[in-house]
Amino acid sequence: MELGSRDAFARMGTLGIEEEFYIVDADGRPTSGTDDLVYGRDPPAAVPEGFDHELFKCTIEAQTELIEDPSNAADALSTVREALVDHAAADGYRIAAAGLHPAAKWRELDHAEKPRYRAQLDRIQYPQHRNTTAGLHVHVGVDDADKAVWIANRLRWHCPVMLALSANSPFWNGFDTGLASARAKIFENLPNTGVPSAFDDFDAFNAFERRMVETDSISDRGELWFDVRPHTGHGTVEVRAPDAQRDPAVTLALVEYVHALVVDYAERYADGESPPTLRRELLDENKWRAIRHGHDASFIARDGEGTVSLGEVVADECDRLGIDGIRDVYDAESGTQRQRRLREEDGFDALCADLVLSP
Repeated sequence: MELGSRDAFARMGTLGIEEEFYIVDADGRPTSGTDDLVYGRDPPAAVPEGFDHELFKCTIEAQTELIEDPSNAADALSTVREALVDHAAADGYRIAAAGLHPAAKWRELDHAEKPRYRAQLDRIQYPQHRNTTAGLHVHVGVDDADKAVWIANRLRWHCPVMLALSANSPFWNGFDTGLASARAKIFENLPNTGVPSAFDDFDAFNAFERRMVETDSISDRGELWFDVRPHTGHGTVEVRAPDAQRDPAVTLALVEYVHALVVDYAERYADGESPPTLRRELLDENKWRAIRHGHDASFIARDGEGTVSLGEVVADECDRLGIDGIRDVYDAESGTQRQRRLREEDGFDALCADLVLSP
């Protein structure tokens, strides 16, 4: 039984970045390359831990080592991405990034053979069989377990903001869904996803996690796939809301934002602040607005009174936290807008080619 403990929460402010990608052929179409890249040969020297499966043989996860100093995040991310691209090229593959690959048709793609995923497919059935999603996960170390739960509770309001900024998945199974992030809607059809309820403290979260494992609802804590969670193994707050990104600058801006929020809330926890919280149903409404509208979303305000546009949130957060990255992301064309424009102007082949990471 894989469960964590309070002792895991020992360090404040460290970073870890996990990105999910698509393995594609020369034309940028998803192909089954995971076995080769994970098992076929030794991992690259720059990433000694190698890469890992995701659910489909066309999907793969890459993660940075523990980043002690957030100023090193760009170098750490570049190292992993370049190593993955080179590793894939040695076997004739390429790597693509989006929340959903527009050409990924789940009925035509092979699932990974890994027992963990086979067990999930057997237990969850249809929602997991069609789960061709790819996300970005950001871990920030927190030095106290109760503080981590307190921070995760408050980050729930921010998760739809991050999703709206990252929206990069309008196409699924080859058609335009009309959504800015179809990935988020596809993924939340799985159990234990979406915006979680608030927990009173670490004991409450730990009891929930333990109960889910002991009742065979999940096989281990990793199957709590909420948009934000305290990670009781790594001793972090993990944000899982954003779509995966082709542009590393967008990834880094989102990482900067998550890190700044966690550090800010850690200071507020020390001050004993108890900001107002919204009902989960209103947080779900905010997430829906992000899924549907992306950069054009507005949100129910944190105090529950009125709405605030994504642009207003970004301006306020950048000024308050002393960051700039998400302002640049908001001002630029979103991933979803770019995908739709490329398909309209240049066609589906050009869209697939544009999602491929540069060597």
